[in-house]
Amino acid sequence: MKLFAGNSNRVLAEAVARYLNVSLGKAVAKRFADQEIFFEIQENVRGQDVFILQSTSYPANDHLMELLIMIDAFRRSSARRITAVLPYFGYARQDRRTSGRTPISAKLIANLITQAGADRVLTLDLHAGQIQGFFDIPTDNLFAVPVMARDVRVNYKQENVMVVSPDVGGVVRARSLAKRIDAPLAIVDKRRDRPGESEVMNIIGDVSGRDCLLVDDIVDSGGTLCNAAEALLANGATSVTAYITHGVLSGAAVERITGSKLKELVITNSIQPTEAVEAAHNIRVVTISDLIGEAILRTASEQSVSSLFD
Repeated sequence: MKLFAGNSNRVLAEAVARYLNVSLGKAVAKRFADQEIFFEIQENVRGQDVFILQSTSYPANDHLMELLIMIDAFRRSSARRITAVLPYFGYARQDRRTSGRTPISAKLIANLITQAGADRVLTLDLHAGQIQGFFDIPTDNLFAVPVMARDVRVNYKQENVMVVSPDVGGVVRARSLAKRIDAPLAIVDKRRDRPGESEVMNIIGDVSGRDCLLVDDIVDSGGTLCNAAEALLANGATSVTAYITHGVLSGAAVERITGSKLKELVITNSIQPTEAVEAAHNIRVVTISDLIGEAILRTASEQSVSSLFD
């Protein structure tokens, strides 16, 4: 087994390598003057079980192209099996047509990864579970819930916690955490009665006196999250913390979070945190290195990956 990494999340890759007690494979990914990507493997990989760790996060297109070029290089270098390890799968929110004459970009990305030469995919908390079916190769979708559950047990009194889904579509994910920590569940129901009217947030469930934990897969602009926190506090919640797997945090998101009523935003390092994220007083990063490392180890030794979440 050999572990290689692109440039999107070297810190996570190094942590995973430490868990596996291996060194990152020797390779170099660089750019020519015209910004074309060049990749070179600097050790023998013939007949090897190769794992490539690369999040297709911002800049998404650059990191995606780097991943495809890396996969092609390993295929042409006679690697026995190539597993693309994608802690964050970019384009996942484009998993269906929202109007006429639009693409299904998540399916296109799945096709590109497959055609480049990947034999299997390992990813984390896909925005929509059905994206697994977009791939024609084995695809394991890991869940960050065990990592989050451990963090909740350390930082909160169990009897006062309530897990909250920020929308109806995220109920399954929120229920998974609620079940694991034996906590009740509430839902934020967002709706507009008429076009042009401001969005109204109705809380389904009694959150009075509770430490509310908002659970979701992605935080991007942070607007919905901050609005949900205000609605929960207005309905009597004692505090609101958000547990989000992927901290995209684009634009003014960090500033919005730090100025909000959120007690804390807890994200994983599926996307390498920026300096602004690391400096924010109410944003905390928990690592998924052990989870990713164990999944890689089980894949390499042909053991069950799904049993990680039993």
